[in-house]
Amino acid sequence: MLPFVKRHIEVILLIATGIALGVGGTCLACVGNPRNSGICVSCYMENLAGAMGLHDNLRMQYIRPELLCFVLGAAVAAAVGGEFKARGGSSPLLRFAGGVLMIVGCAMFLGCPIRMVLRLGNGDFTALAGVAGLVFGVWVGFQFARRGFHLGDAKPQPLVNGLVVPLLMVGLLVAWFTHPSFIHFSQLGPGAQKAKGYLAIGSGLFIGVLAQRSRFCLTGGLGNFMASRDWSLLSGVVSMLVFAFLASYIRGLYVPGFEGQPGSHLAYGWSFLGMALVGVVSIMMEGCPFRQLILAGEGNSDAGAAVFGMIGGGAIVQGWGITSTNLGPTMTGQVATLAGLALVLLTGLFLRVRD
Repeated sequence: MLPFVKRHIEVILLIATGIALGVGGTCLACVGNPRNSGICVSCYMENLAGAMGLHDNLRMQYIRPELLCFVLGAAVAAAVGGEFKARGGSSPLLRFAGGVLMIVGCAMFLGCPIRMVLRLGNGDFTALAGVAGLVFGVWVGFQFARRGFHLGDAKPQPLVNGLVVPLLMVGLLVAWFTHPSFIHFSQLGPGAQKAKGYLAIGSGLFIGVLAQRSRFCLTGGLGNFMASRDWSLLSGVVSMLVFAFLASYIRGLYVPGFEGQPGSHLAYGWSFLGMALVGVVSIMMEGCPFRQLILAGEGNSDAGAAVFGMIGGGAIVQGWGITSTNLGPTMTGQVATLAGLALVLLTGLFLRVRD
């Protein structure tokens, strides 16, 4: 295939993925998911941790089929495209810790990078502080990468290593269908707000397939622009924002402003720092929280370590009172965010490949 044609196909796929996330995120909120939170990887992780009994917040316990199907859709697309390859082995413990820290940063902001864009598209201008923080964090991570920071290269591994996360998602999907006694489901609160199963599964699979084919990554697009001034990888992010706005405006959900936005707070400085933490960790691990799910679906066990870290992070932010509320961040959350930033900065300074 000619490079010119291939490049245009890649951009089209990125735009299609952005449209699916923007429209899907808004519409899932219209049909049952929490307002301004139709798609949110960090929220899903907190729900999943609660459903597995890893924290005791009765309002945040649910297995989100969308989360499972992001991974399964990516696994199917990778298998069909001959791209499912078990590989990994580079700094798994650091990647696990990075997964935890990404959820800590998201909990401070109240949402992952995808939810940040959806919030902005739905008129929540408090998300602008998160946008600024994410861009700053990506820039910091890019500076570390330029100076030799690297967690190591993934190497081929036995097939079973790449199957761990997809098979876990299959098992959790079975648990979602069968409701065994050891899995918990909220009866009230955000965990009880959910789209119908067939809509959640269908949207998750569709988005997972598109994201695998397009290599969509919000922080990756920002980092690529900083490295080469190439706007193409940002096309998916722009289309997500535009179509989230269009979908929310058409459905009468677009309410612009700062005050009273659902699932947000007015502590802009802490929103900035929370997303900065997410940004720098995402660049260090070569993928935002959503991208880690897709990579795990392709058989990447390094991303699988990050996914397990995110599940653990979901348990920690809920169990330890780290997550913010509509009133703002907690003291524990502030300490955790600052400690996370300090750990990440020290890691970036000392874990460098020197000539």
